Amino acid sequence: MTDLSFSIPSPLHSRIEHRATQAGYADVGDYVRDLIERDLESAADKTARLRGMIEEGVASGISSETPETIIETIISRRKSARG
Repeated sequence: MTDLSFSIPSPLHSRIEHRATQAGYADVGDYVRDLIERDLESAADKTARLRGMIEEGVASGISSETPETIIETIISRRKSARG
């Protein structure tokens, strides 16, 4: 394991210690490690979703409609959905 050292303002440290205790972490280090792991997982999930959307778009082919027509269609559908 690698040590990481950084400074934070005292008021923030107090809040972090309180939150770590409330959430049942053994110490602030466990809390911070968990936050980092969850953040990295979230970023990976977002990247995977974005890649999936890009693949879906590429697979759908190229539209023969103009960008203006596509935008007008989207606006019209949204207005209809709102009622």
